[in-house]
Amino acid sequence: MELMQKIWSSARERNRCIVLPEGTEERTLQATNKITEEKLARIILIGNKAEIEQKSVSLNLNHIKDVEIIDPKNNPKKQVYADLLYELRKERGMTKEQAEELAENPLYLANLMIKNKDAHGAVAGAENATGDVLRPAFQIIRTRPGVSVVSGAFIMVFKDKQWGEDGVMVFADCAAHPNPNAEELAGIAV
Repeated sequence: MELMQKIWSSARERNRCIVLPEGTEERTLQATNKITEEKLARIILIGNKAEIEQKSVSLNLNHIKDVEIIDPKNNPKKQVYADLLYELRKERGMTKEQAEELAENPLYLANLMIKNKDAHGAVAGAENATGDVLRPAFQIIRTRPGVSVVSGAFIMVFKDKQWGEDGVMVFADCAAHPNPNAEELAGIAV
């Protein structure tokens, strides 16, 4: 079984709920349609429902209708998330008003949903810089105790099998920690 089939099979078995805070972005909508069609995960899109539905129709994406859409401006759980954020950040000077405003920010909302156990994970970065994506995660979800360095990677699967290992290449993402020292690299490898 090829790598992607193994990943897809595992995803189907786990049936996780993934939040996509860039819910109106075209590639995000196309990915959502494919993920939903293939039953790889349960997707929650964050964004204006009318805009998402209009773009889905214009892109001929038939499976978006099966996806939950949360408008951050009209979210029925907004106060729950704002209260959670305030409790997490009040000792760092966050006010209730700031928490209410940030609970409408799709990147913060996605992480608040994870923290509140309303979702298992989130994916972003199509429209937002890495720092903007990571900041809410560090503030809300945080790292495990004793872990101070994060890293990421992405997988590219090439049709031409001459590249990488049987057409598969893994690229380390230096955007999260662009200049690690030897000790930090050793910690990442663990």
